[in-house]
Amino acid sequence: MQLDGRTALVTGASRGIGRAIALALAEEGADIAVNFVSSEGPAKEVAEQIRKMGRRALLAQADVADYPDTFRMAQDILKEFGHLDILINNAGINSDKTFVKMDHASWRRVLAINLDGVFNCTKVFIDQMLQQNWGRVVNITSVIGQIGNFGQANYAASKAGVAAFTKSLAKELASKGITVNCVAPGFTETEMVDAIPERVKNKLLDQIPMRRFGKSEEVARSCVFLCSRDGDYITGAELSINGGLFM
Repeated sequence: MQLDGRTALVTGASRGIGRAIALALAEEGADIAVNFVSSEGPAKEVAEQIRKMGRRALLAQADVADYPDTFRMAQDILKEFGHLDILINNAGINSDKTFVKMDHASWRRVLAINLDGVFNCTKVFIDQMLQQNWGRVVNITSVIGQIGNFGQANYAASKAGVAAFTKSLAKELASKGITVNCVAPGFTETEMVDAIPERVKNKLLDQIPMRRFGKSEEVARSCVFLCSRDGDYITGAELSINGGLFM
C-alpha cells in the first residue's frame, strides 16, 4: 500500500469529494481524521468504513472557518495519532447569487470557509510537519477558480485565492520536505451538481469535451497520487480534473 503508516486529515469528509478522498487514502493504508461540522451521522459512516479496512479513524468535528476551533481539533488529532503527515483541505461551500444581489454576509461566509479555512488548517499543522521534515498538503480548488462563473464571484474568488496560496506556500516549503499542491475538479457528481436544473446540466455537458461529469473517486485518486511516492517531485501544481472543460 502506498500510504501505509501515514496519517491524514480530510476536511469536509462526511460527503461528496471529501468522503471519496478519505476512503481512497485509507485504502492505500493511511489512518484518517474525518472532519465534519454538523453531519455527524454521515461522518460516523465514513469512519466505520475506514475501520473495516483495518485503519484507524478519528471523528474530528470543527468549523474550519473558526481558528480556535481548528486549533482545538489539531490538538485532538495530534494526541490521537501522534503526528500528521497528510492534510487535505477540501471543506467548502457555495452561496450563488449575481454580484448585484450578493450581500456581504454571503461573500464573507464563502471566503471564511473556502479560503480562511485553508489557512487555519494549514497553520495549525505546519510546525509539526516542519519538525518531522515531511508533509503533503493538497488543497481542493475548482475549475470555477480558473475560469469564473456567472453568479459565483465569491466562490471563484475563494478558489483562485487558494491556488495562489498554494503556489506561494509551495515555494516556502519546497526545501523542507513538504509539498503543497492543488487539485481542481470540474463539475463532479456530488450534491452540488445534483441540485443543478436538468436544462442547465445539459448546457454544461455541451461545454465538456468528454461529455460527462467527473466522479468523486477520480478526484480522490489524484490526491492519493500527489501524497504517495509517485508525487514526490511535484509541488506548486494545480492538477485539473475537468474532462477538458478548461484547457
